[in-house]
Amino acid sequence: MTRPLDAIFFDIDDTLFSTSVFADKARRAAIDAMIAVGLRSDRETLQRELQEVLVEFSSNYGNHFDKLLLRLPPEDSADLNPALIVAAGVVAYHETKWSEFKVYDDVYEVLGWLADRKLVRGIISAGLSIKQAEKIIRLKIYEFLSPNAIFITEQVGINKPNPKVYLRALKELGLEPERAMYVGDHPSHDIDPSNDIGMTTVRIRRSGKHSEATGRSSPDFEVRDFYGLRKILREEFGI
Repeated sequence: MTRPLDAIFFDIDDTLFSTSVFADKARRAAIDAMIAVGLRSDRETLQRELQEVLVEFSSNYGNHFDKLLLRLPPEDSADLNPALIVAAGVVAYHETKWSEFKVYDDVYEVLGWLADRKLVRGIISAGLSIKQAEKIIRLKIYEFLSPNAIFITEQVGINKPNPKVYLRALKELGLEPERAMYVGDHPSHDIDPSNDIGMTTVRIRRSGKHSEATGRSSPDFEVRDFYGLRKILREEFGI
């Protein structure tokens, strides 16, 4: 006997696409670009210092490269315009990131398959409103989503892992937790709070930065890709 399901929600980062891989590649390109315009430092030092900036100021901070320059010896940028060094890094970062920015092939195929089903198809994503919304548009997945089911924590005013962000989404759409599913990669930010309120949870476990992390609870299902998710939806929920 299949279980009832009215809605399925997705995380974005490291669930629909590999945020970790793309971001790392883009940061390496930015470092190379800053060296190319004259910054006198080696790649290893710059990568180490930039990683510390990310940890200390978070990935959503808007001036990583400015902070990076402040951490370096003055002679590394002597006689150079710091704004041009930062601009070189910013341009290379975005050109690299956006040129290869797309969802996994299996994600695109399964989202297209889901779009023909009578399910609410939503997003519950932590981050800045414009930044996360831009990802949805650039990833070309908006057409597969229910327009009223996109929730970004900055807009909601509640951040993960607070389970209230999930409850808010369900309440606004008139959904019951036990008839809704959440698919994410982060055990403590995606799986634990969704479990707490009674949603069905699916952990996607590819190779993101949280792939080896553990939470305080176990997901109902665990998959390596969205083909595994589709199999669950067909066999367990009759979708």
